[in-house]
Amino acid sequence: MKIAVVREQAPGERRVAATPETVKKFAALGATLAVEAGAGAAASYADADYAAAGATVADRAATLAGADIVLGVQGPDPASLAGVAPGAWVVAGLNPFGERARVDGYAAAGLEALAMEFMPRITRAQSMDILSSQSNLAGYKAVLDAAAEYGRAFPMMMTAAGTVSAARVFVMGVGVAGLQAIATARRLGAQVSATDVRSATREQIQSLGAKPIFVENVAGIEGEGAGGYAGEMSPEYQAAQVELVSAHIARQDIVITTALIPGRPAPRLVSDAQLASMRPGSVVVDLAVEQGGNVEGAVAGEVVERHGVRIVGHRNVAGRLPADASALFARNLYNFLSTFWDKEQGRPVLDAEIGDAIRLTRGGQVVNARLLS
Repeated sequence: MKIAVVREQAPGERRVAATPETVKKFAALGATLAVEAGAGAAASYADADYAAAGATVADRAATLAGADIVLGVQGPDPASLAGVAPGAWVVAGLNPFGERARVDGYAAAGLEALAMEFMPRITRAQSMDILSSQSNLAGYKAVLDAAAEYGRAFPMMMTAAGTVSAARVFVMGVGVAGLQAIATARRLGAQVSATDVRSATREQIQSLGAKPIFVENVAGIEGEGAGGYAGEMSPEYQAAQVELVSAHIARQDIVITTALIPGRPAPRLVSDAQLASMRPGSVVVDLAVEQGGNVEGAVAGEVVERHGVRIVGHRNVAGRLPADASALFARNLYNFLSTFWDKEQGRPVLDAEIGDAIRLTRGGQVVNARLLS
């Protein structure tokens, strides 16, 4: 069983899908590891460290030659995978809805594409969940980005020259990224509030010392989506939420938005009128900007200003912490493959619950129900 680790080709991508730590663990399972030269350089993992862990370090063609499994962070171009074994697995974050043509390319090439972001949110798959591990870092980095753009201090400071008031931070969307954003902003000394369409998050917000902001007594809430994700809101709830949030946003210094709905454009949470109500110098960080954005006027890959408010729209936020993001991502991939490793066959053998959930292509066809529906 040959496992190939390729160098990421997407612009600005600094993460790598395996670290010397996970290379050593895969080798202990009996696998042969090949790492493309320079694959980990941007994440501060040297080729020599991979070699010391038991991997062969070579150019891309030699790395891929005869590979049974190809590991990546973002899905590699199917055309760049020449030489792999017939039916080889491609295990990575494949962005199936946004990159459907690439998925079709994997099918045409006879590859078995496994989308790690389709991992079901069940207890036994928690250690395999790349969305959770990367969102955790993104929530942390979002607060640091906000602090860097904000022209004032976060904590209250009492000095001989007077008192500096604590920054007021509002987190919209309390998933993994939102919870980490709350915790990080609290550590920096901010006054933090948060909201979500899922009422179950109220206790989570309070447990972190933040103030929950929720619409009360409105029928028709449908915020509890499948798999732990947020779902669609009823029109009545949307109207009530806009009224509540508009009054709250006007008093905030920092707003961080994290709301995503799988397979759909990101929901619009902050309008231009709401931005205009904020005082000049305020900052809004949109973690959903690559899926269309939660904030009106946000631009992917840019920091823009509207009504004196800075709107931060960095791409690939977790990837801006490449060493830690790579370590967590690599462990997700190892936890996944090692869980299903069959010692007799010397390879992983997937079960139906997880295999059918993440498998996009097989036998030259697109087979995933979420893509076919």
